[in-house]
Amino acid sequence: MESQIFVESPSLDNAIVESRRWADEDWVHSQFAWLRENSPIRKMSPNGFEPFWCITRHADIRTIESDKKLFINDPRPILTPRMFDAVVQQLTGRRHLVRSLVTMDDPDHNRYRALTQQWFSRTNLVALTERIDQLAREYVDRLAEFGGECDFVKDVAIWYPLRVIMSILGIPEQDEPFMMKLTQELFGGSDPDTRRSFESSALMDVISDFESYFEELTRNRRANPTDDVASLVANAKIDDKPVPDRETNGYYNIIATAGHDTTSSSVSGGLLALMEHPNEMEKLRRDPDQYMPSAINEVVRWVSPVRQFMRTATADCKVAGADIAAGEACVLWFLSANRDAAVFDEPFAFRVDRSGMKHLGFGFGAHTCLGQHLARMEMSALFRELLRRVDHVELNGEPRYSQSTFVGGLKSLPIRYRMR
Repeated sequence: MESQIFVESPSLDNAIVESRRWADEDWVHSQFAWLRENSPIRKMSPNGFEPFWCITRHADIRTIESDKKLFINDPRPILTPRMFDAVVQQLTGRRHLVRSLVTMDDPDHNRYRALTQQWFSRTNLVALTERIDQLAREYVDRLAEFGGECDFVKDVAIWYPLRVIMSILGIPEQDEPFMMKLTQELFGGSDPDTRRSFESSALMDVISDFESYFEELTRNRRANPTDDVASLVANAKIDDKPVPDRETNGYYNIIATAGHDTTSSSVSGGLLALMEHPNEMEKLRRDPDQYMPSAINEVVRWVSPVRQFMRTATADCKVAGADIAAGEACVLWFLSANRDAAVFDEPFAFRVDRSGMKHLGFGFGAHTCLGQHLARMEMSALFRELLRRVDHVELNGEPRYSQSTFVGGLKSLPIRYRMR
């Protein structure tokens, strides 16, 4: 890992929030390695952002995430520029573009999470095993159709988890390109390859398109309920009253977007890691039954598709000796925590047999990812099928990463391969 550290505080503060820097994974990891060692809890004041505490160590993030009363989502659940927050407030009169589990605190968070928690439980998802295995086969079939060369991200990785989550929601396959476009514009709003426009209101237009689509879906499922998740959300009740439209749309939004974008980043980043560590790929290929569960956890640790969330202190407190005042925000860098040498032996080594599940790739505490079991099922099914049917795979160009400080990963992975 090449070291490119900015030692002057203003330079580092500004650089770490600059989205274009996040296209360089080595640079990002070198910054956080330095911070973990030299300034693990650091007050930052980058230009254009409200000041925040930068939290980089695994133990400190767990401490904060363990106390949902002391550290809450409101008012800023993710790191955004001051201008963006002002535009949202001015144009909508609200703090958040979307009201979903990501922006909620208790008691609402607990009540809304309970609406689908059983559906996304490990035991309930067993019924989807055959369908997910079938989709994994179909998308490896696509590799065969491409004839030995493709961009794995653009041709396979982004579409496979999208089809899974759209099937669960009951959204028709012909609508998937539209949902993909909106998702990329939502999470890639700072990337010139995926952003809708350079207008400050562009992201609000994306949300408006989502809401129009989901409102029609809600009307349909209330009139004609089925056994899909969309029907569950559309007909859900809180305190014996229908869920308000804004919260219903937010629920759809988080399932439809985070439900596939983070998995696609993990799948593509996992394949790159296996190609860069051929001995680990061979180990997994020889005995997938033994190593697949630990390999999937290692992939999520390695990729860390959700880079950060924010929490705000509700009272004066100390975290690892740092005095955090009530109302001050903390950015929890999960990507950094997942490379913490205090927790992971040789954290920059990729090991499919790494024991334990200490990574924070699915978050921690009350806000642990609702869809983590589904994501593991999807990744396991696809990697099993890939290793069974692809005899050899190698890079066929330069991998490219998205420019995003929130949800990110590979946006291009050209590969050359040989089918069995």
